[in-house]
Amino acid sequence: MDKWKQIQQEPASSPDEMARQFTELVNDLGYAKTFYPRSKVTEYLNGLASRIYLTIYRNKKEEKSRILHFWKTELPLTIRRYHRELLYSFCIFLLFAIMAAFSAAQDETFVRGVLGNAYVEMTEDNIEKGDPFGVYKGTDEWSMFLQIALNNIRVSFMVFVSGVFAGIGTVYMLFSNGMMLGSFQYYFFAKGLGWPSVLVIWIHGTLEISAIIIAGAAGFVIAGHLLFPGTYTRLQSLMTGAKNGLKIMIGLVPVFIVAAFFEGFITRHSTMPAWLSIGILLLSLFFIIWYFVWYPISLSRKMKNAPKLPVSI
Repeated sequence: MDKWKQIQQEPASSPDEMARQFTELVNDLGYAKTFYPRSKVTEYLNGLASRIYLTIYRNKKEEKSRILHFWKTELPLTIRRYHRELLYSFCIFLLFAIMAAFSAAQDETFVRGVLGNAYVEMTEDNIEKGDPFGVYKGTDEWSMFLQIALNNIRVSFMVFVSGVFAGIGTVYMLFSNGMMLGSFQYYFFAKGLGWPSVLVIWIHGTLEISAIIIAGAAGFVIAGHLLFPGTYTRLQSLMTGAKNGLKIMIGLVPVFIVAAFFEGFITRHSTMPAWLSIGILLLSLFFIIWYFVWYPISLSRKMKNAPKLPVSI
């Protein structure tokens, strides 16, 4: 049945869902053992139920460290379940950023239209003073840290919650932020400050932009459950999507904080050695790819290939 294949191919995203799957499998297994005791279907169900039983048993051991279980298992499996939405968010954001850079190259007034005259003029003044990234030194470290952290959380949660409008709101938010990034980055390249801008801005930008893209994926999770409820009622499906999307957003909170820390305390040191900037940038990029892409895939495969218990349930 399709239900069994889905249970086998898509690991449960929460303990409650796993318990529900296990209960359904045990019921199906009881029926199969009664009427088809020696069939391959019975063997298949027994193996599948045994695997989930083993997973539940392992999870019980981890209840003493629920927080660790969330970050190590529950959240990565949820992210893996929605990797397609993550890919959509990345591609849409990248497309809008490229469109903005191309438009800025064709029209000198485009950057001002996107970033605003005040910001462009302030940056030009900083360039004339020999400090093109002086905007990151305008306030003290702690004030900037708190301001940026709250702003990052606000923007990302807006991207997430906008998914309730059938995903249109999330696409618009990705459009808005992609346009700003593309215009912003092109502006510095046009001024001959492309490489220095990468070394300075992307110290915090790697985590900050990644968080917006991942928040976009969470928004698409809501939209997907709203538009395609399957066998559930639309409200039930929407609640499931909101719950899973919120898990992803909770997982982004440390990313927001670290990105704000980098912007408030480190980015302002625009004359730091290039190797240090590159090192921070690459470590940030490695973490995002590892935790949000590679590790969820690896964990999902391990759970699918978990050894079957040689017992009859």
